[in-house]
Amino acid sequence: MKYILSIDQGTTSSRAILFDAKMNLHLKSQIEFDQIYPKSGWVEHSGDDIWSTTIATCKDVLRKASIKSEDVVSIGITNQRETTLVWDKISGDPIYNAIVWQDRRTSEFCDKLKSNGHEVEIKEKTGLLVDPYFSASKLRWMLENVDGARERAKKGELLFGTVDTYLIWKLTEGKSHKTDATNASRTMLYNIKKGCWDAELCALFDIPMDMLPEVMDCAANFGVTTLLGGTIPILGVAGDQQAAGLGQACFVPGMIKSTYGTGCFALLNTGEELVCSKNRLLSTVAYRLKGKTTYALEGSIFIAGAAVQWLRDGLGIIKHANETDNLAELADEANKLYLVPAFTGLGSPYWDPDCRGALFGLTRNSGAPEITRAALESVGYQTLDLINAMKQDMPSLLKATLRVDGGMSSSNWTMQFLSDLMDAPIDRPVITETTALGAAWLAGMEAGIYPNKDEFSKTWSLERQFKPNMDLATRKNLCLGWENAVNRTLTNK
Repeated sequence: MKYILSIDQGTTSSRAILFDAKMNLHLKSQIEFDQIYPKSGWVEHSGDDIWSTTIATCKDVLRKASIKSEDVVSIGITNQRETTLVWDKISGDPIYNAIVWQDRRTSEFCDKLKSNGHEVEIKEKTGLLVDPYFSASKLRWMLENVDGARERAKKGELLFGTVDTYLIWKLTEGKSHKTDATNASRTMLYNIKKGCWDAELCALFDIPMDMLPEVMDCAANFGVTTLLGGTIPILGVAGDQQAAGLGQACFVPGMIKSTYGTGCFALLNTGEELVCSKNRLLSTVAYRLKGKTTYALEGSIFIAGAAVQWLRDGLGIIKHANETDNLAELADEANKLYLVPAFTGLGSPYWDPDCRGALFGLTRNSGAPEITRAALESVGYQTLDLINAMKQDMPSLLKATLRVDGGMSSSNWTMQFLSDLMDAPIDRPVITETTALGAAWLAGMEAGIYPNKDEFSKTWSLERQFKPNMDLATRKNLCLGWENAVNRTLTNK
């Protein structure tokens, strides 16, 4: 039996997943790592932790499966996007912790860019709004604040990469400094119209272009690794949300998926058309295959599953995530709470990095069930905000059904509430590991053992469909309450 090894390096853990020749999930290994919070609004990871947990899970899953490296045809990589690393070109040692996509330390600099009138040019070229979320301002911060970094970068001693690039570099032992078009499109340095790094944007952020990796198609030769016992090519790479779109087989314009991990990310396939949102959504690369770019509109929610982690680790309300559905069922309907989980600001369609979380409607009778229910409901409300914005931008393309995946999609209560709010069906696939599947499909297709996208689409299968069961008056009242709660937290009104 031949296998594809999919590396899924996420915000809270690293995972290695084996898929067999028929794209069935065979086995997986997962290791969590520490989240580092040096200051309010700052989020970092140790680059060494990212690497050590990644290589450890790869070795572990091969050991558990009792297979050798020659049984692995190729490797696919998917990763937390925007998270920024800079490392020594010779030693491979990071010069600073990885600055995570959630990090808000560059808010003031981004505000200056906007006040100086640069947002129009940046959005025109990259499809992105000026925000600390993206890589460019994080990279600039490292060069400005790590001793000697700017001088070393100018001398060509340092390399930049998002997590995929760093892992490729480590896996190939420094022989390959590459990324793919989806990850490049999240840096705010890549011109998604021309399909290349933009010299003017690099100058604006004062980034030496020699630091930047080579940009490849999503299915391409990214190099080979010998660290798992034999020689295995790396043939597929995509940022986690784009990989999930591939894993959900969202190849037709108008198809939409929403992934519920630490955050929530909805991706709408717009085909060859690069749509400029009027509702503060992002225009981005959905995938690039054989030199042809397919675009997407994206809405990004910073806190989804992280709200459940907060219930567990911050408040101690639950011990395990799977307790939330039962607690939500116990909530008092008359004690209505709204949680606006702006722990690191609000993403689409608000893009307010400075607002902070709030819980509205508390009474003396509010308890664990009501707070838990509010946390789950917040995911539905935020998703509805994204879908409504997409409908305004592309009413002719958006399909009625939303395909969902990610860890939080296993919450039947949350998915039913989402269907009720949207007044539309919610489809959950048999394989919910769609991010890893998308990366595996890219690597397997490039290796010649997996089907092309048209044939792959036919393999998608439904595990459960959630159908709306809420009356119009209730839906309107709930949404008005959410709108009021959000407005009371925003700082950029």
